[in-house]
Amino acid sequence: MAKRPPSSLLFSGSEWSFATLSRAYEAIEEIAVGEMGLDVYPNQIEIISSEQMLDAYSSIGMPLMYQHWSFGKRFVFESHFYRKGRRGLAYELVINSNPCITYLMEENTMPMQALVTAHAAFGHNHFFKNNYLFRQWTDAGAILGYMDFAKKYITKCEERHGIAAVEEVLDSAHALMDQGVFHYRRPPRLSPAKVTERARERLEYEEQTYSDLWRTLPTAVGSAGIEEAEKEALERKKVLNLPEENLLYFLEKHSLILEPWQREILRIVRVIAQYFYPQGQTKVMNEGCATFVHYTIINRLFDQGRMSEGAMLELLASHANVVFQPGFDDPRFSGINPYALGFAMMQDIERICTTPTAEDKDWFPDIAGNGDSMGTLIDAWENHRDESFVLQYLSPALIRKFRLFHLSDLATDRFCEVASIHDERGYSAVRAALARNYDPSTHRPDIQVVDVDLLGDRQLRLRHRIRNGVLLDEAERDRTLAHIRRLWGYGVSLAGVDSATDKVLYECSSAQA
Repeated sequence: MAKRPPSSLLFSGSEWSFATLSRAYEAIEEIAVGEMGLDVYPNQIEIISSEQMLDAYSSIGMPLMYQHWSFGKRFVFESHFYRKGRRGLAYELVINSNPCITYLMEENTMPMQALVTAHAAFGHNHFFKNNYLFRQWTDAGAILGYMDFAKKYITKCEERHGIAAVEEVLDSAHALMDQGVFHYRRPPRLSPAKVTERARERLEYEEQTYSDLWRTLPTAVGSAGIEEAEKEALERKKVLNLPEENLLYFLEKHSLILEPWQREILRIVRVIAQYFYPQGQTKVMNEGCATFVHYTIINRLFDQGRMSEGAMLELLASHANVVFQPGFDDPRFSGINPYALGFAMMQDIERICTTPTAEDKDWFPDIAGNGDSMGTLIDAWENHRDESFVLQYLSPALIRKFRLFHLSDLATDRFCEVASIHDERGYSAVRAALARNYDPSTHRPDIQVVDVDLLGDRQLRLRHRIRNGVLLDEAERDRTLAHIRRLWGYGVSLAGVDSATDKVLYECSSAQA
C-alpha cells in the first residue's frame, strides 16, 4: 500500500487545533452534502470538557436545563463510575435544534474529532431534519429558546415560592413524564363560529325529525334517571375531550388546585417529554444512519488520500467497538445493539440495491438492483420509524447473519419453544416479532383519563388497557397514583381492563395507595 503524501492529509498525529477541525469539517461536508446528498441544518460545533459532558449527561442531554435534585444525583452516579474507569463517556453529544449543536469532547484525538463530526454533525443532523416523526413532533428552531425560558421561569418560581414547593411539583411531573405525551395528532380546535354553526345545524335537524308521538310511549321505572345520568356523563366527557391519553396535559388544563405557575411547570415538563418522544422510536434508525454516514465518509476520505493509515486504523477500531454485537451467551450481552443492527441494515440495503441475490429480488422487488442505494436509504430515513423500518427492510440474509430466531415463552408452557427458524415462513415471523419489540405501544402502559365529575365528587377515573395479561407493578402503580392525586387534589381511581375481553381485572384508588 502506497503511503499518502503528507501535503494531502487533512491532519497528522492525534493533536487537534481549530484550524484542523475547520479543515476536516469542510472536507466532510463536501462528501456528506456534495456526494451523499444529505440535507442538514446549519451546524454549530462546540468543544467541551469531560466535566461538562457529565453535566450534560445528568440533565438528559440538554444544554439549557432547569435545576432538579435528580440531575445532581445522576451527575454523582455518572461521575463516580467515570472516575473509577468503569464507564466511558460519549465522544460527542448532538442536539436536535436549528442550528444543530454538536458538542465534541476536548479529550478526543483529531481522528476521533473527524469521525464524530461526520457521525453527529451530518448523520444525526440529516436524520433530525428529515425524519417524519421529528418534523411532526419537534420544532428544532424553537427548542433552545424554549429551554432558556423554562430554566429562567423555574428559577423565578424557586425564588418566589421556594425550592421545596417547586421540587414537589417537578417530582410529580417527572413521575408522569412517560404518560405526558401525545402519541397521535389531535384534531384542530373548531373556531367559535364553526361551533355555533354546528349547534344550529343540529337543532334544525332535531326540529325536522321530532315526532310528538314518542312522548306518549311508556318508560320503564327508573330508566329516565339512568338515561339522564348517562347523558350527563356523555356530555361532560365530550366537553373534557375524554378519554385523554396525556395525563400531564389533562392535569395542566383541568386540575382545580394548581396555581398558574404550577400549571406552567407541568407544561414545561410536558413539552420536554414530547420533544424526546420521536427519539425513543427511532434509536436503531438514527444510530444506524449516523454510523453508516461516518463509515462512508471516513472511507471516502481515506480513498482520496486525505486520511493516513494510522488514523484509519484508530477509527476502524473505534467503529468496530461501536457496532460490536455480543452473542446471547456472552456475559456482555444485554440485547440487540441498536448501532449494530442499524448499521448492518443500512449496509444490507446498499447491497440489495447494487448487487442483489435471487432471494433479495423475491423479498424486495421494489429496490433490488435499482442502483440508487443512497436514494433508497434517504427515503427510508425520511419515512420510517424503527418498527416499520425493521418490518419492511430486515432481510433473510441479515436474519441469518445475526442468527435470529423466534422463541415462544408462554407462562402456561413448561418449556420454551423455538417457534420460527430460518425458512420462508420463519423469516417473516422473526421479522414481525423483532419489529414488535420496537413498537413503543407494546412496552408503554396504555393509561387514559376516562371520566371525572367536576361538579360532583371530582374523583379522577383512569383506565389501564391491559395487553397480553401484563399488569402494572403494584408498588410503582401506587406511587404514581399518589403523584397524580398530589397534582389533582382529589381522589384518583384506576381500573385495569383486559383489552381483548373488556373484563375488569383489578381496581384500586389513591386512598389505597
